[in-house]
Parts: sequence; C-alpha cells; structure tokens
Amino acid sequence: MEPSCNLSLLAPGQRARILSIRVDGAMRRRLLDLGLIEDTEVMCLGRSPLGDPSAYLIRGAVIAIRARDSRQILINIKPA
Repeated sequence: MEPSCNLSLLAPGQRARILSIRVDGAMRRRLLDLGLIEDTEVMCLGRSPLGDPSAYLIRGAVIAIRARDSRQILINIKPA
C-alpha cells in the first residue's frame, strides 16, 4: 500500500483513492455531496494556469477544488 498524502499533491494524470476528509462543517458536507467519500477513486485532470484550483475527475464528474481544501483530503496514490 502506498503511503498516504493529501489530494493537493496529486499530479495531473495520477489516480488515487480517498482515505478521509479532515474538514468540518459546510465544506465537509459539500465535498461529501460531490462524491468525495472514503474509497472513491479520483484522478487529477490538471491545474489552472496559476496553479489553483485543480480539476479532478470524481465519479464521472469534473470538479474544481482549491488547494487549501484539497490539502485536507487524505489519499493513497495508485501505482501507474
């Protein structure tokens, strides 16, 4: 098993599985509603020209997440 890290470190083209979300309140609810739940596969599609936010493919939908929020999402990167 790969060591865990946060979603903001996922490079474009890489895939990972969600381990946990370390956010509370309305932001946690929003992320859960978007499909970021434990064991969900996520793929980084790319970053905006200034590097923030990044686009992720989650359950067939493209979602943009700010770096400050993606740092609170723990993942396991899948080997290539």
